[in-house]
Amino acid sequence: MIDESDRMWEARADLVVIGGGVAGLTAARAAARAGLRVLILSKGGPADTATQYAQGGIAVVAPHGDSVESHVADTLAAGGGLCEPDAVRSIVEGGPDAVAALTDLGAVFDLGRDGEVSRTREGGHSTRRIIHAGGDATGAEVQRALSAAGLPVLFGTAVLEVVTDTSGVQGVVAVSDGGIGLVHAPAVLLATGGFGQLYALSTNPAGATADGVALALWAGAAVADLEFVQFHPTVLYTPDGFGRQPLISEAVRGEGARLVDSRGDSVTAGIHPRGDLAPRDVVSRAIAARMRLLGDDHVYLDAREIPEFARRFPTITMSCRAAGIDPRRELIPVAPAAHYQCGGVLTDLQGRTGVPGLYAAGEVARTGLHGANRLASNSLLEGLVMGERAGLAAIERLGEPANIAGGSGTVRPALARSVLQQTMTDHASVVRDGAGLARAARILDTASAGESPDAGVDVPARRAAASLIARFEDAALTVTARALLLAARVRTESRGCHTRSDHPRPARSMARATVVRLDDGGVPRVIAEPTPMPASS
Repeated sequence: MIDESDRMWEARADLVVIGGGVAGLTAARAAARAGLRVLILSKGGPADTATQYAQGGIAVVAPHGDSVESHVADTLAAGGGLCEPDAVRSIVEGGPDAVAALTDLGAVFDLGRDGEVSRTREGGHSTRRIIHAGGDATGAEVQRALSAAGLPVLFGTAVLEVVTDTSGVQGVVAVSDGGIGLVHAPAVLLATGGFGQLYALSTNPAGATADGVALALWAGAAVADLEFVQFHPTVLYTPDGFGRQPLISEAVRGEGARLVDSRGDSVTAGIHPRGDLAPRDVVSRAIAARMRLLGDDHVYLDAREIPEFARRFPTITMSCRAAGIDPRRELIPVAPAAHYQCGGVLTDLQGRTGVPGLYAAGEVARTGLHGANRLASNSLLEGLVMGERAGLAAIERLGEPANIAGGSGTVRPALARSVLQQTMTDHASVVRDGAGLARAARILDTASAGESPDAGVDVPARRAAASLIARFEDAALTVTARALLLAARVRTESRGCHTRSDHPRPARSMARATVVRLDDGGVPRVIAEPTPMPASS
């Protein structure tokens, strides 16, 4: 419960950016260059972003032997018929300029022996167009370059609510060690990343607790395609692993590694023409099927023939060695884990949502680029392109009044996180069915709206803030899980990374987005028609 007496600090800005990864920092930089007062609020520290962990690279059209048409075609093929072609083309076309701007900031990408930027190939791509940095540390280099721009960031500050009135966004309620704060602002950009913490195993950082999706829903915005959760097929498997696990980048397979089962047989032979470099949904399903067939809990990646593996993949090498594995001599045990949300907050191609003054960019947003299954390394591309556009779009709110007295104080239902994660892992993972989804929905419906412990001002500020943030995260995960389960139950087909064992084929009638909004009682409901979006400028 947020009480007026809890308020300890206030601030004002033209634009509040929630999140400190690629989309948020790119947006903040664009808005600041345009003259806006920007304040970035980041729940974690400088390195607690999904961007920091991104290994593969940035998918961007190569100057030779590649084309926009080819990249668009690969993206549409991976997207299972749900990509919006205009959105795909627009974002792909924006890639070269976005990468050039990043390079101008000081980002350094790996070079080949010819002195040109080195490119690799990943699953679903028809050519080598993935640029990378530090071998498999592209995200860390992107994060470093953007962070070096010196933009104002309040770390350790979580946003609990986006405050709106009839004219749109008025600001946010946030919490830090300094207590409850109000930031008055006519524009707010959600750049919070994904919701990997819905599941017991994920490649996402601990802070990926669906904050942006929940904030958007509570503010009245619509979300779309939440049922399409991409499971990365090759995450390092360790017995009794839980929480964030190191991924083994698709680029390893791009350089020649092979997926094999415990008998040494190929996992993907005969499944797809591109074999181990098939789109991620295909590979994840193949692995899940093989594990069920053999009664195993993982398969293997054979990377022993890749020359200079440690030089090309230093981050992966360190992760393997920490688990007692030498990838030069041993097979790497891998299994699928939650990785990326293909859907999210419904936006136009400038990052606008249906709520005036509320924008979204990056993984949290649904632009129409990914459709039913994201093409590898299109995520950093989208964050760079859409972050820039959303930051500039916020100029339209300059001069709008923004005065808030406090948050709603609403206590929202929250299920115990361990129960929620196990429920989603059991019933809404790589392969689902109607009965399991219904059972999961019934469990989520038992979520209570009890008071958050230690939320008052009579306890130390750090402890009170941590308690409020934990309660908020559990509520955010709960409302997002309910929306996801609803969308997954409604989509009675298999498409992209949404696989229903009781409806194994795609249905032509369902080649459309599943749009969800909260009703007046806070319950997710499917909208029959997509929400009208503001015209793109």
